[in-house]
Amino acid sequence: MVDRLKGKTAIVVGAGQTPGDTTGNGRATAVLFAREGAQVMLVDRRVESAIETQAIIEQEGGTGVAFEADITKTDSCQRIAAACVDTYGRIDILVNVVGVGGESGGRLQLTEKQWDTIQNINLRAAMVLCKHVLPVMEKQENGSVITVSSAAAVCDTNMLAYKVSKAGVNALTHYLAMRYAKKGIRANTIMPGLMNTPMAVEGISKRLGIEKEELIAQRNSRVPLKGGMGDGWDTAYAALFLASDEAKFITAVVLPVDGGQCARIG
Repeated sequence: MVDRLKGKTAIVVGAGQTPGDTTGNGRATAVLFAREGAQVMLVDRRVESAIETQAIIEQEGGTGVAFEADITKTDSCQRIAAACVDTYGRIDILVNVVGVGGESGGRLQLTEKQWDTIQNINLRAAMVLCKHVLPVMEKQENGSVITVSSAAAVCDTNMLAYKVSKAGVNALTHYLAMRYAKKGIRANTIMPGLMNTPMAVEGISKRLGIEKEELIAQRNSRVPLKGGMGDGWDTAYAALFLASDEAKFITAVVLPVDGGQCARIG
């Protein structure tokens, strides 16, 4: 441990995770940030999962507090920002890991309800959350916003609403980076590729009725880099770098963490 985030306060939205054999992006990020010295507000709509993350952090001697919130609701986004200031006095880092897919595949086969749900969770909620956190960072004249997008934003995928929502996240990040740079606030995006996380593997396996082992083999075969899929810790280490002072001159970046998936053409 080198305490790269010592003295900083971070909000990790999506700090719980879907049950599974591996560690999700949100939990890995929250645990790693705490290991590196940050005080972490662990936000999740499934508070029991955030409490599990808190227990992991506390067992390692770190500091974290679970907080129940549904970021599709404006008042919840307001409460997150206010509670973090009340608890820790400031907000240095915001990491939004929340995202859903699950739509029907095929040419425009998704329902309008599916479209609206995915856009609201993946894109609108990210904007509303920033709307209530960024004024705190403005007063501090310092802050780092990191949003987890997806390689699906730029790669071919059969999920239209998911793709559009994540492309919107990339555009939102660019907007925030340019509009808040003079306030000392940085905004960056991580685009994970094919990851071995509970949401991806257990979730897709269940939805498609495919055995986990078969799905893992399929996903591994689509990754250019030797070893196959990445995992939640790969996303977490990218977030750690972007949140740290090592990245103090980096903003408006969309960083693929994908084993070369986005770079493959043809």
